[in-house]
Amino acid sequence: MLRLLPQSDAQILRGFIPNYLSPTHSSVQLHLPDAPDAKGSFVSAAVKSSASAAGINSSTRSGVLDKVKMADVATEGGKSVSRSRKPPALEVEGIGIEGISIGGHETCIMIPSMKVAFDIGRCPQRAISHDFLFISHGHMDHIGGIAMYIATRGLYKMRPPTIIVPKCIKTTVEKLLAVYRELDGSELAVNLIGMDVGEEYDMGKNFVVKAFKTYHVVPSQGYLIYAVKKKLKAEYLNLSGQEIKDLKMKGVEITDTTRTPEVAFTGDTTGEFITDEGNADVLNAKLLVMEATFLDEATSLKHARDWGHTHIFEIAELAERFQNKAILFIHFSARYSSETILDAVSKLPASLRDRVTPFLEGW
Repeated sequence: MLRLLPQSDAQILRGFIPNYLSPTHSSVQLHLPDAPDAKGSFVSAAVKSSASAAGINSSTRSGVLDKVKMADVATEGGKSVSRSRKPPALEVEGIGIEGISIGGHETCIMIPSMKVAFDIGRCPQRAISHDFLFISHGHMDHIGGIAMYIATRGLYKMRPPTIIVPKCIKTTVEKLLAVYRELDGSELAVNLIGMDVGEEYDMGKNFVVKAFKTYHVVPSQGYLIYAVKKKLKAEYLNLSGQEIKDLKMKGVEITDTTRTPEVAFTGDTTGEFITDEGNADVLNAKLLVMEATFLDEATSLKHARDWGHTHIFEIAELAERFQNKAILFIHFSARYSSETILDAVSKLPASLRDRVTPFLEGW
């Protein structure tokens, strides 16, 4: 494991050395490669002490640092392959998660099992292998890597990605890509889709994504991915294969369709998204990835709202609204240390705290 740096050094190196520091609960699993510190020794006591300082019981969680090597992407016969088969660094409720999110610096959260990346501030290398990219809004730390993402997939002869953006900024994004095509001479082949709140897109492989309303200082939206399953209706269970085929040929609907909210991603937003009646499924998704930019009394709730962000204090106040099995906090202000973040999470109401994991790539 990696040596914990003094606070001053950590501030300097933040955003340049990819480390994972994340508490685990009963539903969270971290995959840890061996990673010696600068002196070649293996250190874990310092991390454990940070967890103790945060008041989180070691029987239900453990603080760890995990250095994850970004996967290389190559092609074989025109198909993308990964040189690294390492599992995702973080697993929550059976869902693997990769990426980075530091408020004002960059955000890119990846769900490898769904081939989906949410936002792309600087284009992490492992984002290249994800076929879908969903952009929450146009701020640079959330969209700045879009051209590199498209260009690199083209370089490796991967199929053009599908990128969804808020419909109101689609034309501007097209202009941005046109400038890059002129500068770089690249084709930048992409399936760019503008989507409004409430609209849906069929991702294939039994997944559908829907845009939901968020509240930021620029046009924004979150994304909710549903797992879609079809089940034969009870009245047809005893029919033969031929009889079922005949019914289908006649246009009879023989299946019931169920939709289960699996993963929701907020992007930047105030806490208003929590009380929005149209976002009920967001608060029932198996995994909610949400911003929690501000954590202490140094920043007021009014200031957080004025800047279009969520304060952990209002999350605590609305704790009973969250029905998610797991919640991943992202987008902490870079002013906070990992110890401060862990301490803030430890003070959440118990019913919520046990389901929350702070995502601390870069700390």
